[in-house]
Amino acid sequence: MKALLFLLLLFLFNGLIFSQQKISISDSLEITNILYKQQRDWNIGDIDAFMGGYLKSQRLVFSGSNGPIYGWEATRDRYKKTYSNREKMGKLKFDILNMIGLSPNVIQLQGKFYLTRTIEDASGYFTLNWIKIKKQWYIISDHTSSSK
Repeated sequence: MKALLFLLLLFLFNGLIFSQQKISISDSLEITNILYKQQRDWNIGDIDAFMGGYLKSQRLVFSGSNGPIYGWEATRDRYKKTYSNREKMGKLKFDILNMIGLSPNVIQLQGKFYLTRTIEDASGYFTLNWIKIKKQWYIISDHTSSSK
């Protein structure tokens, strides 16, 4: 009997700890709109506007093939160095694969990116952690991997 009670409590506890938060339609639309605004900004060559989707803070982390970069300015500088001209930037397209509510103010988005370029196309996957601060969503963590 104690074993059954223990298993029941363990099952309920896991359900509470690992359950996802419901994402409101307005939050999912807001995040989607920010992401597609970033896509448009990228496609006109405006990295500074593209960075508007990221939290302007030292708490921001971008993780790519060269390891993590901390801070908004360092992330912006990385983008400007890696994509220093329109040929390298190409045309960006995002596909959203999934959104998971981690808390009322944190949402994780998984997606795929495609860069169509004259030099060589690129594609890969990304995971963005979004945080809601003063009723506005921002990317606080970006993990992007190229799959070429």
